[in-house]
Amino acid sequence: MNLFPRILAAAALATAVACAAEGTPAPQQAAARQAARPQAVQSQAVQPETVQATQPATKPQKKFKLGIADITPMGEKTEKVGVGFPIIVTFDRDVPDKAAVESVLSVQAEKPVEGAWRWVSPRKVIYRTKTYWQPYQKVLFKAQLSEIPGNHKARNVSRRFAVGAKHVSLVDTRKHVMKVYRNGRLAKKIPISAGRGGMIRNGVDVYLTTSGVHLTMGKKAVETMTSSWMGVTDPKDPRYYKEEIPWAVRISDSGEYVHQSFGDYQYLGRSNQSHGCVRATPAGAKWFYQISQRGDVVKIVGTKRKLQWNNGWSYWQLNWTQWKKGSALRAAQS
Repeated sequence: MNLFPRILAAAALATAVACAAEGTPAPQQAAARQAARPQAVQSQAVQPETVQATQPATKPQKKFKLGIADITPMGEKTEKVGVGFPIIVTFDRDVPDKAAVESVLSVQAEKPVEGAWRWVSPRKVIYRTKTYWQPYQKVLFKAQLSEIPGNHKARNVSRRFAVGAKHVSLVDTRKHVMKVYRNGRLAKKIPISAGRGGMIRNGVDVYLTTSGVHLTMGKKAVETMTSSWMGVTDPKDPRYYKEEIPWAVRISDSGEYVHQSFGDYQYLGRSNQSHGCVRATPAGAKWFYQISQRGDVVKIVGTKRKLQWNNGWSYWQLNWTQWKKGSALRAAQS
């Protein structure tokens, strides 16, 4: 059973990994759709006409109402999240004064830890902590939008999150093993096979698994993976594939998953043979799927391809000083 909802990828990336699922929008297409959205008018100025001297030259400007289109993750009654989880807030229009908006956003945790907001687009801001959240607690997010000047008719929004167990997985692509730690203790060692490399696109070997701190973003009991990401859609092409992959847990926007190996079990624990995903044994992949929460940490080491910080929920790729530079409020105060 899928314990948390699937999310759509939003980060714009230059390359993709061969494990990309069927129906996943290309980054360029996603960006184009974003650009095509109608932009809200912040204030509508009225051009003056010939009037009596006692009349004002212009009418008062109309107020706009900024609202929230989406909050990720879901609330405490829907899912439990991992200790690396970000709070992703998407507004219903471009934000004209990011510092003013950021000032009315608050995060209150039962086990407090320092955190900061970072703007990643004109209408999206992300909250990340300095260190991982403590497990087994509740975190309350509030957006007092009515306190923004000129936005007093807006609806205030809040959401409470439930943090579950601390899951941190270490994937060593050289030793071909994934070690899963639960609350600091080794829970399972799973033989794996990572990306074999060998396909260079725009100077990047897209067949290599990316090294860095990933977060789990979603999962499906069966995911359809195809070769369409590299423009191969003809079944007669020897490079073509379309496979139904069990126990797929997504860890990046570029199509990387931890999933059950589609055959080739002889390579697990011995060599890297995938198109970029982390393949696991049937039993290991199913177990990992069952315990996974969105926001669990998956740290991958051993490859020359570095994970980009904006590839999915890979925000831990930025150090704390770098992350804080994305805060509009801190920039306004400095």
